Amino acid sequence: MKQTQRHDAIIELVRRQGYVSTEELVDHFTVSPQTIRRDLNELAEQNKIQRHHGGAALPSSSENTAWQDRKMMWSAEKARIAQRVASQIPDGASLFIDIGTTPEAVAHALLNHANLRVVTNNLNVAMLLMSKPDFSLIVAGGEVRTRDGGIMGEATLDYISQFRLDYGILGISGIDMDGSLLDFDYHEVRTKRAIIENSRCVMLVADHSKFGRNAMVNLGNMSLIDYLFTDEIPPPGVMKTIEQHEVHLELC
Repeated sequence: MKQTQRHDAIIELVRRQGYVSTEELVDHFTVSPQTIRRDLNELAEQNKIQRHHGGAALPSSSENTAWQDRKMMWSAEKARIAQRVASQIPDGASLFIDIGTTPEAVAHALLNHANLRVVTNNLNVAMLLMSKPDFSLIVAGGEVRTRDGGIMGEATLDYISQFRLDYGILGISGIDMDGSLLDFDYHEVRTKRAIIENSRCVMLVADHSKFGRNAMVNLGNMSLIDYLFTDEIPPPGVMKTIEQHEVHLELC
């Protein structure tokens, strides 16, 4: 493959996945790590990607990938994560389910449970779970974000703050290499904080593409969560902060 073709293919992989590691690219193109590092450096200089230690991410930190595209990305990995989360939630539990395609996968994995009490600010989750007559389903009020069915705003914060539930199932747009939890929307971050503050156990669900992915709003660090469910071992910097804050890491 010519260099220009490889560059185009790398850009497409980054666009589709949000983040790719150097090791993935070496395996994918069957070239040396030095070649891939040189490719990434050149693409970063052209502002076509954002270079990270160990890989590359999307250059923009202000806008997320479209919901329909995100729903298709890493669907098998998200399903495995969701099944592991569901296996740790007992029948009769109460839980928040957040905005995002991975929390939506968790909702799907919970359909075989009984007598759950669910509060959500995600219309996609509500539509999915309303088929369960034994579930108690509460949808938080607020402004609907039409591109993905998320509900946010001051009314949402007030509503969530009325509850104290067993579990909070959180999604995230990016996890920086120092373990910072990042998202694209300030209002969404405020809603996530409300879920964290009102959950006895916080479960973060994130596939490996979120490691090193850039987003402009900082939710906080790993000390906010109790469990991280993911499909690959996190990068060393993220592992360090996971261990520092005694987060339970579940590899799915």
